[in-house]
Amino acid sequence: MNNRPNRRNRKNQTVLFVLIVILILVTMSPFLWLVQMSFKTPRQIFTIPPDFIFIPTFQNYLDLFQESSFVRYFSNSFIASTSATILSLLIGVPAAYALSRTAMKAEKTIALWILTSRMAPPIAFAIPFFMMYRNLGLIDTRIGLIIIYLTFNLSLVIWMMRTFFDGIPRALEEAAYIDGAGMLETFLRITLPLTGPGIATTAIFCFLFSWNDFFYSLILTRSEAMTAPVAIVNFMNYEGWEWGKITAGSVVIMLPVIIFSLLVRKYLIRGLTAGALKN
Repeated sequence: MNNRPNRRNRKNQTVLFVLIVILILVTMSPFLWLVQMSFKTPRQIFTIPPDFIFIPTFQNYLDLFQESSFVRYFSNSFIASTSATILSLLIGVPAAYALSRTAMKAEKTIALWILTSRMAPPIAFAIPFFMMYRNLGLIDTRIGLIIIYLTFNLSLVIWMMRTFFDGIPRALEEAAYIDGAGMLETFLRITLPLTGPGIATTAIFCFLFSWNDFFYSLILTRSEAMTAPVAIVNFMNYEGWEWGKITAGSVVIMLPVIIFSLLVRKYLIRGLTAGALKN
């Protein structure tokens, strides 16, 4: 009699495991398909039915880095995204803390208005930014990209980090004040370390949004400051689409985000479960 519930539990676990595997395969299938295409020759890519067993080649990656300026475009993306993320955190985290600890009744309304810059479609700001950048000489510059990414990431940082600061008991800060600590010391040594998961989560989203940007890089750059996502479009020309370079470039573009996410995955999971995306 006691073995029947155990068998039922094992059967339920088996069914659950199979469903999880199917879900993972369905979710990862586009990425896996892209990766295997990047290791195929142009002839193998268009083979019907597709070859799932083949001898991989690294020629697409060699052509990507040797026959094009992809390295420079990749460095543009990395420098602009990293700089914008760091600046967004340096400015947005203290601002979020100030908004969280303020005694204003309109705190939530102010936070909502700050987030409105992320709600409008990018094309709504394209012409004003283009005209301003042209007058300031920021067209086709890395600084211009950093400024545009900072503008939109800053609201996201303030919105997300305010939620984390709201979850930290003020009694901890008051205890530090009693012990003689100042506001800045309390913020740096008490409050800020407790928001590590929130900072990691926010940094990933800021870096991801900046790294994957296509629209503003297309509008505000030409050749010197062109980013990697826009550079892939150059492989789609009138002579034909170079699918080998397109897939290889796409894989290379995804690697920094994947590596960064894996390095801070513990903080990312804690940050998301702590309600970083909730109001």
